[in-house]
Amino acid sequence: MKLISWNIDSLNAALTSDSNRAVLSREVLNTIIKEDADVIAIQETKLPANGPNKKHKEILESLFKSYKYVWRSSQEPARKSYAGTMFLYKDKYSPQVSYPEIQAPDTMDDEGRIITLDFGDFYISQVYTPNAGDGLRRLKDRQLWDKAYADYLSALNEEKPVIATGDYNVAHHEIDLANPESNRQSAGFTDEEREGFTYLLNKGFIDTFRHVHGQIKDQYTWWAQRVVTSKINNSGWRIDYWLVSEKLANKVRKSEMIDSGDRQDHTPILLEIDL
Repeated sequence: MKLISWNIDSLNAALTSDSNRAVLSREVLNTIIKEDADVIAIQETKLPANGPNKKHKEILESLFKSYKYVWRSSQEPARKSYAGTMFLYKDKYSPQVSYPEIQAPDTMDDEGRIITLDFGDFYISQVYTPNAGDGLRRLKDRQLWDKAYADYLSALNEEKPVIATGDYNVAHHEIDLANPESNRQSAGFTDEEREGFTYLLNKGFIDTFRHVHGQIKDQYTWWAQRVVTSKINNSGWRIDYWLVSEKLANKVRKSEMIDSGDRQDHTPILLEIDL
């Protein structure tokens, strides 16, 4: 089974805008389409509260001809056209879909951050983890989220094996970002966020990239848009993951990044697993 995950940073723009960034995003979408994955997880869709509009649907159906899709958007009282997630899956599958709430603080449960697919023998779940924010203003809420999310995945794992993916907004170890020393108090690399990710893995999950590649260096999934040379200099972070239940570790065949060309921000990540 081939699976792809990508924080697209606005599916809305990728489908409807003519900006240079949107053109680059569409090029990445075309790269993903050529992979012919069974399941595609997309984060930060930034779609309206009522989901894809008529134009969005027409474009999605033309691009992903053999796929069904489900989505979850940010709802009031959360911000409009904010966060959001989507799954596309081959139309030969008919998973049961759930949109869990994890009793997260503030408006986090209303921001469209988690979708889970039940394939009968296993779950595939995606997440767009809240960012701790400028000045770490949301760090305390983020800590509560991390525990609630880990407990949610753990409960799924007690029922059947879990494959989990998404933008986790944390570089787990120093090896997972280019400049750890200068980012000790940056959102995504605080001790608190790293401990939250360790808590999740200790619930019975493995980071498939490290499982496959060991301590390989200089492999990242995100480069800051605000720094023009971040991707050229490979000053990146690895904050997007494919996790699997420990019982699935020996079934993982491939876990790697997909080249996103000149586009900065996130790059897609791929998992191949023998199920």
